[in-house]
Amino acid sequence: MKNSDENAGSTARPKRADAQRNKEALLDAAAAIFVTSGVEAPVRDIAAKAGVGTATIYRHFPTRADLIIAVYRHQVEACAEAGPALLASGATPYAALERWIGLFVDFLVTKHGLAAVLQPDNPGFDTLHAYFIDRLVPVCGRLLDAAADAGEIRSGIQAYELMRGIGNLCIGAGGDPRYDARRLVELLVAGLRNADGS
Repeated sequence: MKNSDENAGSTARPKRADAQRNKEALLDAAAAIFVTSGVEAPVRDIAAKAGVGTATIYRHFPTRADLIIAVYRHQVEACAEAGPALLASGATPYAALERWIGLFVDFLVTKHGLAAVLQPDNPGFDTLHAYFIDRLVPVCGRLLDAAADAGEIRSGIQAYELMRGIGNLCIGAGGDPRYDARRLVELLVAGLRNADGS
């Protein structure tokens, strides 16, 4: 028979797992709202999308900056984890690269609002930027290497350089309805293909 301490431990784990799932659902909801309404969207809208009360959001994230930073980190992790998953999915390496870049562009659209909360002179900005580079550049590099090894793209493309170029294409994407950053990113990615059209 289990003692009371063991019973307490077994009931605590599911609660922690539920709390983590709820927090991730909340971050997913916040990210979706930020894309459509910006980082200044009302907390009640985020709570409604996540199916929780506003108090739950404030319990996890006391300030809007806390929420935005958590969304940023959550999306970096999702983007980082997607790379290996796409390579293992059975898609060609080039198709995996294309899909991953689509996710990266989605991330950049959400990330744009971070500037409203963190200015470049804020130490938190540098920390997040370093985290972004450390997590995502190696993933992009692995996708590029796999596509190059398969003969689908030119070799020698640097992950940081490509990501920086994509980022520059996405600047101001939300400010001008005549500017379609996604289409330009698609053209850039198509340009990675080998010259023989493969």
